[in-house]
Amino acid sequence: MAHTSSTQTLPAIPTVPRHVAIIMDGNGRWATKRFLPRVAGHGKGVEAVRAVVEACVVRGVEYLTLFAFSSENWRRPADEVSLLMRLFVVALEREVSKMHANGIRLKVVGDLSRFDAKLQQMIDSAERKTAGNSTLTVTICANYGGRWDVMQAVQKMMAARSAAGAGAVQDPAAFSEDELAQYLAMAYAPEPDLFIRTGGEQRISNFLLWQLAYSELYFTDTYWPDFGADELDQAIASYQQRERRFGRTSAQLLEQAS
Repeated sequence: MAHTSSTQTLPAIPTVPRHVAIIMDGNGRWATKRFLPRVAGHGKGVEAVRAVVEACVVRGVEYLTLFAFSSENWRRPADEVSLLMRLFVVALEREVSKMHANGIRLKVVGDLSRFDAKLQQMIDSAERKTAGNSTLTVTICANYGGRWDVMQAVQKMMAARSAAGAGAVQDPAAFSEDELAQYLAMAYAPEPDLFIRTGGEQRISNFLLWQLAYSELYFTDTYWPDFGADELDQAIASYQQRERRFGRTSAQLLEQAS
């Protein structure tokens, strides 16, 4: 099911964010601070994922999206990239059955063609196994970039129009946001209500560029391995204090509430 863009319609404003998106930053710095190899930070980060998934289920969050590996992360040292890939495989092996037992659906989005065949097969199997679950949808963004997402959506939209007839491709005025949105990698999910970035940086780093247009942004100095239920509650509390206007005035919101 495709969800309408927040720049086109006024979405509901839930007290608890329906969709939380997180850049899990600071694994390496967490390890370095403790005189440990960076691998230790990534391993500890997997434990933090488990804790936050559990916290989201308890709090009634419906969608949790985690930026695990960006298209720019291939620039990292080869041994670290190799380690991240191994961690991905291990996490899938250990966690998918638990997720399925708890009614959690797993999705992995991004350009998966650069991953080896075994990992691609494991991702496909995990997605099919959990496809019918509805307690929480956990999306892992892997080899993902926001610009890649928009470009692949445009390409798919153009291909669909071409298949429908050459004439349909020629009229640029006929394109719409809603038409493009249905080809984005996360067309199945509403746009994030709350975006969180751990680790002290304050940027979105090519993550969900289209989808974050009206998300509330929350930045914390906490490194990802130390981020848990209490830190999630702090982020949600900050979100609950925001006035989400979607282009309207505060007076309009008051009038609507009265």
